[in-house]
Amino acid sequence: MHEVSQAGSETVEAVDGVHLTALAAGEAMSVQHFHIEPGAEVPEHSHHHEQVGYVVRGTFTFAVDGEEFVVGPGDSYAIPGGEPHRAENRTEEPVSGIDVFSPPRTDPDWAD
Repeated sequence: MHEVSQAGSETVEAVDGVHLTALAAGEAMSVQHFHIEPGAEVPEHSHHHEQVGYVVRGTFTFAVDGEEFVVGPGDSYAIPGGEPHRAENRTEEPVSGIDVFSPPRTDPDWAD
């Protein structure tokens, strides 16, 4: 078993107002904590990883294939690999939650 604490992990600001903390990773998947400030946006991107997530706090909007999905506390979501998507916090409250990627994902390609 490999244990990774959020407190002991480095958090990076991938784009303005979007903070990511890489947590545990295995051979087939990885876990990441996200924190998105009010007004911040994850730009449209796609990746070969399947992505599932869970919102712990706050509400934000995903745009996937021209359709918008609002997710909030207690909601989960799944995005197939290769599906272009973006996310935006349109509220006055921060959003935080967990994403799981399979295969494991390290740095987002949209951060450059």
